[in-house]
Amino acid sequence: MLTSKRPHGPLAALTLLTINTLATGAASVTATVPPGSDNAAAAAPPGLANPLKNAHGCLATGNGYLRTKIRGALQLDVNLHNAELECDGGLRPDGSGIRVSFAGPVRSDGRRLRMVFGIAGAREGSVGHALPTNLTVIFEGEARLFATRGDDKCTTDEVHQERIGALAGPTRSYRVVAKGFCIAPVNALNTTETILVSSFDFAGSVTFEDLP
Repeated sequence: MLTSKRPHGPLAALTLLTINTLATGAASVTATVPPGSDNAAAAAPPGLANPLKNAHGCLATGNGYLRTKIRGALQLDVNLHNAELECDGGLRPDGSGIRVSFAGPVRSDGRRLRMVFGIAGAREGSVGHALPTNLTVIFEGEARLFATRGDDKCTTDEVHQERIGALAGPTRSYRVVAKGFCIAPVNALNTTETILVSSFDFAGSVTFEDLP
């Protein structure tokens, strides 16, 4: 679930927010996605053209999750479990690492939260430590979009990948587990608001596909 520590503006009645999959557009957000962002506005690389969706939620194995603390203009504790999530991931658009996206259950009023993590230097099947991370946070239905616009504000302390699904063929999927933090506020693109994602902890999916 997602808990608001101090309701703010249109989030006064908010108890659950959701995120859409990375491969879908952010039609309800009017701000322009900045250069260097890992948001869906960038062309989808191999592995992101077809979002991973299954009846089990994020991962068929049942062990996906997203936990994060957001402070500043919004004060939210996100704690979403596998059945509440859709997740997707693949190479970053420039091939410099991996990009992981999370989406939770859609509210009846259409509001939802999307979080996209771009982890620089992460490679297929590898373990990584202290990796610079780009972060995009979108509150759809509220025209709120926050982005680090680079890899210098957030760090993934630890990331590792576990092979899932078929072990042969041109498409390879992994359960990706990571945790980290941000040391500087993340700016909104269309207002003067800022948020600080003081910690994040997730297990999602990432898929790699051989080019023809």
